[in-house]
Amino acid sequence: MLYDHRTYTVKPGTLARQLALYGEHGYPVQLRHLGKPVFYGVTETGPLNSYVHIWAYDGAADREAKRAAMAADPDWQAYLAMSNEAGNIIDQTNRLMSDAPFFTP
Repeated sequence: MLYDHRTYTVKPGTLARQLALYGEHGYPVQLRHLGKPVFYGVTETGPLNSYVHIWAYDGAADREAKRAAMAADPDWQAYLAMSNEAGNIIDQTNRLMSDAPFFTP
């Protein structure tokens, strides 16, 4: 299993707006192409003004195919344009992770 762990940091005071924008325009598209995420959450301690999501894939080829289909979707492109115009996101960290040898999902 390949996990795509992403952390987004937004400008202070914009988290609710960014999540509302994503919830209405981005999340439905990702569900359609990527399936349900393993986790989606908002940071409560540590670096604030951030949220995390984790998606699972069967491997690199599965991730590449699903993300390519999503990138070609006009609804996803529209969401990206809206998110860029809003200007809330100031940082994104992406980690691809695999299962530890003793872990079975």
